[in-house]
Amino acid sequence: MTLLLLGIVIFLGMHLVRVVAPGLRASVIERQGKGAWMGIYTAISLVGLLLIIYGFGEARAVTGMLYNPPVFLKHISLLLMLLAFICLAAGFLPAGRIAVAVKHPQVLSIKIWALAHLLANGETSSVLLFGSFLAWAVILRISLKRRERAGEKVLPVFRSTSNDLLAVVIGAVAYGLFVWKLHEWLIGVAPIVIS
Repeated sequence: MTLLLLGIVIFLGMHLVRVVAPGLRASVIERQGKGAWMGIYTAISLVGLLLIIYGFGEARAVTGMLYNPPVFLKHISLLLMLLAFICLAAGFLPAGRIAVAVKHPQVLSIKIWALAHLLANGETSSVLLFGSFLAWAVILRISLKRRERAGEKVLPVFRSTSNDLLAVVIGAVAYGLFVWKLHEWLIGVAPIVIS
């Protein structure tokens, strides 16, 4: 569990630098340039992500259950994940109506992903991992609202409704691939068990 905790602290801590220590980010960029900051940010985030992946696999084998979710929550979780994939796709495309309506589609995608996994998984390691990401996404959304109110341009600007259709198609295809094989291949757990 230690490696999982360390990975979460490193990964999410790096992703909260702009929120909790904006001066640090600004000073590194001012002294060494944006490329240097992005290199540091990427390297530290990658270390955190690798620790999360390895630590989660290790922790899953030894942690117990905090709660046993009822089966119907697993079905709700599957539906929520479709929405998460669509929001994620919308966040990477030029803004359509989806991105403009939800304001920060990638952050919303993480919130939905984390909540869906909390509904379907009651193991201590899962609650720690997905609860941390949900808390991070909520903190980030509050920070983005504050930056908006301060006049910073953080909201997506509408480009085309065709990007909404593209987001739905890309999100649905990615979701289908994950449900079909990728989740089991990458995570070691099949989201749908057919008996």
